[in-house]
Order: sequence, then C-alpha cells, then structure tokens
Amino acid sequence: MNSTAINTEEKVQQGWWLTTTIETVVNWGRKNSLWPLPFGVACCAIEFMSLMTCRYDFSRFGAEAMRFSPRQADMMLVLGTITNKQAAVLRRIFAQMTEPKWVVCVGACASTGGIYRTYGALQGIDRVIPVDIYVPGCPPRPEAIIKGVVELQAKMMREGFKARKADLDAFYKSMERQQALEDTGLSPQQALQQMFREAAANGQSRIW
Repeated sequence: MNSTAINTEEKVQQGWWLTTTIETVVNWGRKNSLWPLPFGVACCAIEFMSLMTCRYDFSRFGAEAMRFSPRQADMMLVLGTITNKQAAVLRRIFAQMTEPKWVVCVGACASTGGIYRTYGALQGIDRVIPVDIYVPGCPPRPEAIIKGVVELQAKMMREGFKARKADLDAFYKSMERQQALEDTGLSPQQALQQMFREAAANGQSRIW
C-alpha cells in the first residue's frame, strides 16, 4: 500500500514514530514564545515601536508578549545609547530576568557607543552584560530588528541546555564583585568604574 494512502490511525497502529531530542523540542518551544523586554532610551526605540504595529506584525515570530517586568521576560532588546550611569541599571534588570535569557543589541550606539566617543557613553553594552545578537544601523529599520530576532531563534535551536552557563556564571560573579564594592560605600557607577579599571589592568575590556 502506498504510504501516502495510510491514514493517521493506521500509522500509529503500524508503529510510525517521530524521534527527536528533548533539547530540540524545548528549544523549539522557547524560540516561538519569546517574551521581550525593551530597554529603549533613544531613537532605536522609535523603530521598535513601529515594529510592534500591524504593519510588521512581530507576533508572527511568537514575540508579541511584551513585558516590562524583568521577572516575566526572557529576551532583552537594548535600544539606544547607554550611558555609564545607566549601566548599573541595565545590569540589575538583566540579572532579574528569568533563565534562560537572551540579549539583542540594537543599533550602533548600544553596540559600540556609536558617534558618542565620550566619557559619559558606554562603549558597547557587551562590556557589562552578555550579548547574543547585534543589529547594525543608526537607527536600524524594523526589518533589521526582525532579522536579528530570526537569527537569535536560529541560534537558540542550535544551543544545548548548558550553552550559556559559563557566560551567566561569569556575569553573576561580576555582580557579586559589584555588590562587594558598593558595600564599601561606593555608588553603583563608581563600583563599575573600579571594575573597569581592574579589567583594563588585566588587558580586558569587559567586566564580566
């Protein structure tokens, strides 16, 4: 009998099975149910607002459940210029997000500081938190942000359950160091500056 003519019940009775791995099934569910947390501070956030309209229909990618509480989100979108004063806030919000969690860095300013080569602008958020995907542009169009999320979904499908453990462990260790410095009387910004100096002394640019 031609296999195309066998109905579903007969396939079950004859022992037709689909084999896969738990990681594949879980990753498939995760990539289609992302809960974004937008950290928008500049013009890139305006492009993100357009992304959430019916014109672009971001819900096609299972990422329309916008959350402004880090404990209810698993994908942070950093949109715009991050100052050194904001860096500590960004780190704390990322630390409070549920695991596993991902970060999409949107635009030139968030990625490298952009045109702001000044003491007040953070020269790339990857210096303070782990980043998974970079979206270039100044600002990038909504289509570029969609492309970044699609690339993130593809990355998620290739990941194992322990793929990001090392980065998260290093980040949480840096949070402990930051808290220890704050306990000495330093402000969060001063604590991060001290950590940057320590990292530079070791030939590194990031503090986690």
